[in-house]
Amino acid sequence: MNTPRGTDRQQAARDHLWMHMARHSGISNGAPVPIISHGEGHKIYDDAGREYFDGLAGLFVVNAGHGRAELAEAMAKQAEKLAFMPLWSYAHEPAIDLAERLASYAPGDLNRVFFTTGGGEAVESAFKLAKQHFKMKGKPGKTKVISRALAYHGTPQGALAITSLPDMKTPFEPLVPGTFRVPNTNFYRAPEMFADNEKDFGLWAAERIREAIEFEGPDTVAAVFLEPVQNSGGCFPPPPGYFDRVREICDEHDVLLVSDETICAFGRIGSMFACNDFGYVPDIITSAKALTSGYAPLGVMVVSDKLFEPFTKGDTTFYHGYTFGGHPVAAAVAMANLDIFEREGLNENVKNNADAFKSTLSKLTDLDIVGDVRGAGYFYGIELVKDKATKETFNDAESERLLRGYLTSALWEAGLYCRADDRGDPVIQLAPPITIGQPEFDQIESILRTVLQEAASRI
Repeated sequence: MNTPRGTDRQQAARDHLWMHMARHSGISNGAPVPIISHGEGHKIYDDAGREYFDGLAGLFVVNAGHGRAELAEAMAKQAEKLAFMPLWSYAHEPAIDLAERLASYAPGDLNRVFFTTGGGEAVESAFKLAKQHFKMKGKPGKTKVISRALAYHGTPQGALAITSLPDMKTPFEPLVPGTFRVPNTNFYRAPEMFADNEKDFGLWAAERIREAIEFEGPDTVAAVFLEPVQNSGGCFPPPPGYFDRVREICDEHDVLLVSDETICAFGRIGSMFACNDFGYVPDIITSAKALTSGYAPLGVMVVSDKLFEPFTKGDTTFYHGYTFGGHPVAAAVAMANLDIFEREGLNENVKNNADAFKSTLSKLTDLDIVGDVRGAGYFYGIELVKDKATKETFNDAESERLLRGYLTSALWEAGLYCRADDRGDPVIQLAPPITIGQPEFDQIESILRTVLQEAASRI
């Protein structure tokens, strides 16, 4: 297959395309570039016509599935009517309609919607708003932010500072100062004293947030950024009572709680916003990805009335924005996407089938290489171990050989697109479109079983 300029497309990719988060050494030396040509439902196809199960919904994004003609039609219709208008002191119908709809999904008094073009931008926006909020309250020293170990919150300079993955941060230092880490909620790796008590472990983890706030000084801490289910490290769900205690701690010390739902919102856990699944009300929600099911870039920061109230007076302004934030075509397709969610009951599909998905994946724990299966909704991580009895993990060289040397390509060749991740202990992550059910769960489990059995023989 050639490009419009007549170049072999593989060669054009090697010569000109800079892929994100990718090692290019192998490609530069002639390794093939996987080129995806089209998608339909939960399947994607490469340029040779080979079919793959999209076990990651693109990148935790295509919740409604690929090839939705009505979404393409909604985009075309809006582009013909109004292709672009910024939200810089002006408004347009799709943004107004979508803001109202998102506010109706959000808990408590989270009624104000600020649009971005992605999740990292939404986190960046929340970081800046938190600082300005406390300056306006006469507490200018409250600028620090707390997040959890191994957590990923985006790549802009501020969001990257909140991110807790050293290898991703080091090349870009110095970053925005004043960000601090606390333990995450990986119950599989919990301290021994909590081995059989998930609730006590959750309360212990929450208390580490209190401890960090008090150590740094409550008058210096602005916000705590937490994902409902932490992605990086392999899908860590919150233990019972965890978010209840975190909310109390934040209230006690006048610290904002930011629920980063870039991945977890819009059905991934079961509700439009995952904080509703876990019963807590944050001060800010950040999200993106499945808001449009990936049919156009769009991110969002949903804010409480309390935080917005100062901006209703005088000349107070949030001097922050994005040219393409709330793009009319993206907002229109988000509305059409949410129509599909509601008409087809996609959130209910997740709630009704989440236990079956987990139980099907949990069958893999009979393999010696599988240490843990964890997650919530349609969002799961499978942790791989060297020794199941001791939970011993792989060293860096072994992990490199296992994940990049074998698993990633083997799963792809077996027809499953998912993520083999070593940002922490080695895991396989799954976040398929939320349209699927038991037959597809069985297919995923079957492919994983075959590939993992072979992987175990290579250790």
